[in-house]
Amino acid sequence: MNNKEEKNKNINISFGMEEIVSLCKRRGFVFQGSEIYGGLSGTYDYGPLGTLLKNNIKNSWLDKFVHGRDDMYLLDAAILMNQKVWQATGHVDHFSDPLVECKKCKSRFRFDTLDGVSVSGINFKIDPDATCPKCGALIVGNMDEPSLFNMMFSTKVGAVDDSAATTYLRPETAQGIFVNFKNVVDSMNPKMPFGIAQIGKAFRNEITPRDFIFRLRELEQMEIEYFVKPGDWERYFEYWKDEMTEWMEDIGLDMKKIHDEEIGEQDRAHYSSRTIDFEFEYPFGKKELYGLAYRGGYDLSKHAESSGQKLQYVDQSGESSDVFTPHVIEPSFGLDRTVLAILLSAYREDEMNDEKRVYLALSPKVSPYVCAVSPLLKNKEELVMKAREVFRNMKDAFGRVVWDDNGNIGKRYRRQDEIGTPFCITIDFESLEDGSVTLRDRDTGEQERVKIEDLEETINSKIK
Repeated sequence: MNNKEEKNKNINISFGMEEIVSLCKRRGFVFQGSEIYGGLSGTYDYGPLGTLLKNNIKNSWLDKFVHGRDDMYLLDAAILMNQKVWQATGHVDHFSDPLVECKKCKSRFRFDTLDGVSVSGINFKIDPDATCPKCGALIVGNMDEPSLFNMMFSTKVGAVDDSAATTYLRPETAQGIFVNFKNVVDSMNPKMPFGIAQIGKAFRNEITPRDFIFRLRELEQMEIEYFVKPGDWERYFEYWKDEMTEWMEDIGLDMKKIHDEEIGEQDRAHYSSRTIDFEFEYPFGKKELYGLAYRGGYDLSKHAESSGQKLQYVDQSGESSDVFTPHVIEPSFGLDRTVLAILLSAYREDEMNDEKRVYLALSPKVSPYVCAVSPLLKNKEELVMKAREVFRNMKDAFGRVVWDDNGNIGKRYRRQDEIGTPFCITIDFESLEDGSVTLRDRDTGEQERVKIEDLEETINSKIK
């Protein structure tokens, strides 16, 4: 092959949400939920490539925090739970956001997300020039003080429609872990400290879902409840802060856009003595990406009190048994926000061969595909057969490999660049003669000839 590409130049990483949303729709990452019926606010569907990206993130999280450890246990709790769970933890009475309504246009908003409004605990300030985002009316004089709006979706279980049949779509995955604490201890006999991890859906009736997949009504969480002796929480808090930071870098987040913010006492949950928010610089502002909280013994104590069950740990590592209620460190990861942050971290625009190019500089650990395999010409049977052989070999080696023979070779390269495929392998007539192929690098556009039998080793070395 003679179509050597120039190195990329004039890299531009200044862009907004429009470019990301457009790419996600165009290339099959994310679609509006129920789109053919006009959509449903706060819901999105992950397309073929978005599903692969999301699953790769989940697998990386599991490898790091579950499979790579000997003190972590995986759980998959039910979405529907007995309503007493949410009564015991205070969610029924207190899982609320401040709601306001504009008197002029009758639009409703979450008060603490309005421009010109600052909220700290139960106190708030309003800029006198702040306006309604819908009609432009001044907030002062046109909006009453906020009222609390419970964000849990309620539903009915069974055939009888009464209060006893009421339950809720879980607003968080953590409580499924806490109510199974005794089951895990009794069945697995873990040594202290230990963690219980879970990936699952949660549902929040957000007043104003917005910013694409950042604020959703249906979301996915990756959470850990790490149980420690009460006196050990501070050192494990620092340990988990480091572990979270290491994983963020590992999956390719732009660490220059990550900030860890200590949450002040007035803004922390009442049960927490320390909370850190890991914030990311999104185009719409610096917003929470992950959280790390010290929850103390609050949850286990509340469930023990409400259920009448002893949710304690018996430590028999010393000369005598020590019975106590463990305290909890909670590393919490939003999966949808991770997808968005990774796409924003990876998005690039540059010029190659004097043409504008868009590509995603995704880490091979999370990219939908590790490599794409193509015959130079799809109407030449001998090239297609050889390319299929290479494709099967790469499938066996890496799993995440795509076949691409649509359009000319230049269009294939641009398409694979845009979906973040790190390497393209092209089989040409020279391949039939000497058993070598063209291996192209996504980020630089550089190409090299590699023997087919050396492909796996070469790609692995580049990934490392």
